[in-house]
Amino acid sequence: MKKNCRILSCIAMATIIFASHAVVLAEEETKPAADASKPTAAVDLGVFSQYIWRGLELSYNSVVIQPSVTLGYEGFSFNVWGNMDTDRKIRGSDISEAKYTETDFTLSYAKTFGMVKLAGGYMYYALDGMQDSQEVFASATLDLILNPTLSIYREVAHVPAWYFSFGISHSQPIVNKITLDLAASAGYYYSDDSEFAEVNDPDSKYRELHNGLVSAGLTIPVGEYFSVKPLLAYSFPLTGNAGDYIAATSISDHSSFFYGGITLSMAF
Repeated sequence: MKKNCRILSCIAMATIIFASHAVVLAEEETKPAADASKPTAAVDLGVFSQYIWRGLELSYNSVVIQPSVTLGYEGFSFNVWGNMDTDRKIRGSDISEAKYTETDFTLSYAKTFGMVKLAGGYMYYALDGMQDSQEVFASATLDLILNPTLSIYREVAHVPAWYFSFGISHSQPIVNKITLDLAASAGYYYSDDSEFAEVNDPDSKYRELHNGLVSAGLTIPVGEYFSVKPLLAYSFPLTGNAGDYIAATSISDHSSFFYGGITLSMAF
């Protein structure tokens, strides 16, 4: 716990330093709206106190570094994302080491019809020490104040399962083109595989309201192409069975996680 607090304190201090400089630079004109007919590119570098994915703890007491590159053109986009755990630990083992643990490749297409934005695509998860995973997905977002979004993911590689996520988000301008970004989501797992089962009933496939996530952050534009995005988030189980499953698979035996970090972004 003390180490977690130190990690969050360091990230918070870095956030304050970046934000202090960014507030001055944010008065500059920000990047104009992108022309959909022109290619786009974005490069992100995230540094976080923990790696939490769909409520599951994938790192413990270590800073994770998450680079990302996205290329886009005419509604199509291709993304490469990675995770570097600076002190990787494995459940039930005393061994820890710096390790690049994951590389994800995502190909997607999005198109807007009136107030509805539809998207779909394919994701390949290249995982260190585990069998690689593949998913297809689709999502629909309504252009309303809370941007309600329903996303559906289907694992197609080796452990067939559906994951449904419903989320809302809102970005509120506050000062000098800085926005306060709030989001919340809830996820539901529906397993088709006996290997993905309830902890308390191994003969029952895991089909649960799974995880909730709330987050608050800032987007601080820095000049024309850059931005700084500090974030705090809280992940928690939505049912007792989900809590048991998350705790049973986590490194720390916990099911709720508070974490934070900062992302440096460049887009053009």
